[in-house]
Amino acid sequence: MKATQSARKAVIVGAGPGGLAAAMLLASHGYEVDVFEKQPVVGGRSGRLEVGNYRFDRGATFLMMPHLIEELFTLAGRSLHDYVEMKELTPLYSLHFGDTVFKPSRNREDTAAQIARLFPGNEAGYYRYLEEEDVKLDKVMPLLRRPFSNLLDYVRSDVIRALPKLHLNDTVYGRLSKYFDDERLKQAFTFQSKYLGMSAWDCPGTFTILSYLEHRYGLFHPTGGIHAVFEAMAKVISEHGGRVHTSRGVQRILTENGKATGVLLEDGEHLMADRVVINADFATAMNRLFEPGVLRKYAPERVAAKTYSCSAAMLYLGVDGEIDLDHHSVHFSEDYHRYVDEVTRFKTLSNDPSLYVHNPSRLDKTMAPAGKSALYLLMPTPNLTGETDWEAKREEVKQQMLDRAEQIPQLRGLRDRIEEMQFFTPLDWERQLDVYQGAVFNLTHNLGQMMAFRPHNQFEEVDNVWLVGGGTHPGSGLPTIFESARISTALIFKQDGVSHTHSADAGTVLAGAEQP
Repeated sequence: MKATQSARKAVIVGAGPGGLAAAMLLASHGYEVDVFEKQPVVGGRSGRLEVGNYRFDRGATFLMMPHLIEELFTLAGRSLHDYVEMKELTPLYSLHFGDTVFKPSRNREDTAAQIARLFPGNEAGYYRYLEEEDVKLDKVMPLLRRPFSNLLDYVRSDVIRALPKLHLNDTVYGRLSKYFDDERLKQAFTFQSKYLGMSAWDCPGTFTILSYLEHRYGLFHPTGGIHAVFEAMAKVISEHGGRVHTSRGVQRILTENGKATGVLLEDGEHLMADRVVINADFATAMNRLFEPGVLRKYAPERVAAKTYSCSAAMLYLGVDGEIDLDHHSVHFSEDYHRYVDEVTRFKTLSNDPSLYVHNPSRLDKTMAPAGKSALYLLMPTPNLTGETDWEAKREEVKQQMLDRAEQIPQLRGLRDRIEEMQFFTPLDWERQLDVYQGAVFNLTHNLGQMMAFRPHNQFEEVDNVWLVGGGTHPGSGLPTIFESARISTALIFKQDGVSHTHSADAGTVLAGAEQP
């Protein structure tokens, strides 16, 4: 329900998923909202990319639990399905281990039968995994639906009830080893830690929930690409009187006596505001949006000392002809553990990379001209804190990705079919999209950077500022980014005495479902 109040002015810095969600909720509750986005399109690092006559999601391609997005639209007085068509994917994806191909789905009996055939003796572990993760989900959810502002939040009853199920002293790989004995099957349920830009051998055991959410709630594709959802959100903001300004970046957040008073735009305009919401990349925002000396906890040297996710090299290809691959497919390296260590621990390029392939044109004919395919290839790489000279290695890595792709039977001869190509490296992520160190999955989710130890939704250093996006609680991944917006706007509404509705199904707000 829209609140009755005198209009308060809110400025949103960045039109990524979190910024758009916050703007929708604020505008629908009577706030005068202006969203400023430096790029020419909305969606942030997951916005629309056009290469010739081909369309791509630049970053995120995995979408789970559309009922979370449906609820955001409902809270804003709209229906998602009036704007976007959602299609469920069956199978979830195809996972390729050499000649072995595993295609899990939400059909548990079919998935168990595949496991019995491909990985004999592990089907009972699959059912046990589903049962135990369901219990974990019930315990974890309350922690991801409220802010963590100080250490006292850890002694609340929901944390105490959840602790035995969080598996904080274990890792994702360690937990999955309790269910499965086949290394390939472990990889099938642990590769999702890459959605957080982390190694399954280092990622806290809590995040076994990532693969569970896919198996329980499914994966979906919006017709037109995930960016169609963001464009619909921008439309809803406009329908509520808000303004979304693309190609207009924010240079500085204006402060006075420890409070934000507005923003200075890159074009020189000053805009006053009662509330400022930051959806820019967290570390980039801390380094650039405040006058030197304003920040202490998040001064540049302290920001640099934090740990950041891996990055990704991307190939966006316009290909002649259709591709006989599922919507999502992951092609694992021969020594996956070694590859992950090279990317995340040693921060070196690997000679045996894994490759993710997104093939939306098979399902969605809007992404490419008739009879052609918009193909997206992603290879996880070290972020820019590694020693790779990306300018010198650019062509070599591009050719390596094409070589790796042509090892896939369905992509043999790929080079001869390419009509359009755009290549993106970690350096491009930083230079073109302001992603700090090219770390496309933001701050890592180690124990020292989770919950109360993650940057707070209500910014600690400057009043009248709130954070949304992957760099604040609950974390990275589209579902948690949307939840960050709900938490932060709820804090704004509470401070301003604005009545609002905030409810969610228990399965809607957990991290995951992400490519960058």
